[in-house]
Amino acid sequence: MNPSTVTSTTTNSVTLRFLGFCGVDESIEPDQLSAFSSQYPWAEWGVLFRQDKEGTPRYPREEWVEKLANEKTKQCSGGTTTMNLAAHLCGIRANEVLRGDVGFVQQLQQWGFGRLQINATAINGVDTSQLAETVPHLLQVIQKFPSLEFIIQKNDETEPLWQGLLDDETASPRGSLPHNVSMLLDESKGTGVLPVSWPPPPSQYRIGYAGGLGPETIVQTLPQIIQAASNHPFSSSIWIDMESRLRSTSTDGDDYFDLDKCHQVNAAVCQAGLVQTISI
Repeated sequence: MNPSTVTSTTTNSVTLRFLGFCGVDESIEPDQLSAFSSQYPWAEWGVLFRQDKEGTPRYPREEWVEKLANEKTKQCSGGTTTMNLAAHLCGIRANEVLRGDVGFVQQLQQWGFGRLQINATAINGVDTSQLAETVPHLLQVIQKFPSLEFIIQKNDETEPLWQGLLDDETASPRGSLPHNVSMLLDESKGTGVLPVSWPPPPSQYRIGYAGGLGPETIVQTLPQIIQAASNHPFSSSIWIDMESRLRSTSTDGDDYFDLDKCHQVNAAVCQAGLVQTISI
């Protein structure tokens, strides 16, 4: 992809909080991610946690996560820009949070994760039959960790969960969310399918965009996202996230996280003027 083909149509009101690259795993060394973050501090590395798939592509084992956490610690101690880490909870890990269990959340905080995304969908191994009943338990977890940001997938399948949060008046005014909660708009539910359109940010809470984003689609989709987000209250607080299109297959047939594709996406985002500092 040639970054020069990206036309900047953005206004100063549209900037990215994070550029999310999800699915980092044991196919890449954490120090490579650290080096990328040092140059591009808006990058956020998303780690998928699902116990029944640990050690397979996209789902690293705990030993690798500890290496990643150590890289973040080294950056902090060295005085350089720290790495942004997001935990994407699936399967048992998501179910634990939904029933109010804070054990793994505490571990994630110790590892240096700043954001936690609850992937409460069937494709991510979560029982979605009683999501509405989990809202009070989830709120208790959210309130116990005010310094962590919790991300809820907003789609038709997760509606009982996010609508329950919006309707609850114990933690925030009706129609809004607690200060440390945001939503990811992804109707593809993590399957990497481009949406028909990108809705504008609501006035009550922060959002991110996902679904089909990657090096092959970023040029055509960025102007659409910019147009949707322009001149809205939270237009300076959006982020974009991607996963499936960051994968490649080696000559041996191995599926791996492709950092070159992250560089391609990052170049397009910089060219479009969606980050405060262009350093490419």
